[in-house]
Amino acid sequence: MSQPDFSARVDARFVGLPSPTAPRIQAGGHPCQGIYWTPKGKTPRTALIATHYNVDFSEHYSAPYFAERGLGFLGWNTRFRGAEDLFLLEHALIDIAVGVKWLREEAGVERVVILGNSGGGSLMGAYQAEAIASTLAGGLKGPGRDALANLPLADLYVSLNAHKGRPDVLTDWMDASVVDEFDPTLTDATLDPFNPENGPPYSPEFIVRYRAAQRARNQRITDWAKAELARVTAAGTPDILFPLYRTWADLRFIDPTIDPSDRPCPGCYRGHPAQANRTFGVGRVNTLRTWLSMWSLETSKCQGEAQLAKFDLPALVVQSMGDMGVFPCDARAIHAAIASPDKSLQMIPGAHYFEDSEAHRTAMVDLVSAWIQARS
Repeated sequence: MSQPDFSARVDARFVGLPSPTAPRIQAGGHPCQGIYWTPKGKTPRTALIATHYNVDFSEHYSAPYFAERGLGFLGWNTRFRGAEDLFLLEHALIDIAVGVKWLREEAGVERVVILGNSGGGSLMGAYQAEAIASTLAGGLKGPGRDALANLPLADLYVSLNAHKGRPDVLTDWMDASVVDEFDPTLTDATLDPFNPENGPPYSPEFIVRYRAAQRARNQRITDWAKAELARVTAAGTPDILFPLYRTWADLRFIDPTIDPSDRPCPGCYRGHPAQANRTFGVGRVNTLRTWLSMWSLETSKCQGEAQLAKFDLPALVVQSMGDMGVFPCDARAIHAAIASPDKSLQMIPGAHYFEDSEAHRTAMVDLVSAWIQARS
């Protein structure tokens, strides 16, 4: 889908800034980078900020649409853009705060809306929760501790086609039939979702067994990562990299009767899941510390529900019914977890990034813009 030309109606300004825990590199690049989109020649008093764990959101598809409607939009990247294997939550939150402070102190913004889109939903949820009550600052020293203990609060939260959390989505997508984490060719046929003897359609008993095996796989990797980190650290090596295979195997990719929606099925973001599952996917490479910080069900704080339970700001959850990787039950769980008294849930047509239809995309932006304006 081609995007309209906004150049006559929208301004776009590059923003590059250092972080309290990451200076500008010698080659010139800033750890925190983004593009600030505004209506032509105007200084909006309300602005959105959108950030992802590793995807570049500086040119976020929705940015010029929101700017055209009178709102600012900071598509913001942390030091971990394109570096998922190195992600550490504490430093990502500090980098997000750099963008929020810039909006308030330099861009003249009075109300900040954190937009949690796709994987960024739980990341922005973790940011606001940490700003409400700091729990991670004790693990850092010096400027990092101070920065993390004093994150500036946002005023509104929008969850847009967001996963429940980084550990949650990875575990839901994991192939439970993996036998050896370092040999992707080995499979337990009794748990293989692509074995016709198991389905689709999948029986309730198989679904329960498969989901339990997915959680067990996540825990096995966590147990190994903790032990391996202790071993290599004792040997004077601070961390190591390791691969992760076969992560396109959510049963919902294959069986449309599980959590029904308008999505094409079988299918996932990478095409047919049977083929995608044999290629590289989400979380394909990690350090031990990154696994424990981002992907582990046991140790990661990148799980949305626990963070959303701390919320007291107005919140909107928007979910498109044609999304191939975020499903209606995910949106309902996010909405239920938000503790704010002012919260709403909207199910609308469209694909994950509304790349299927200009009408669906503009309808989403109109919906979110109206909600924001009603609270400005």
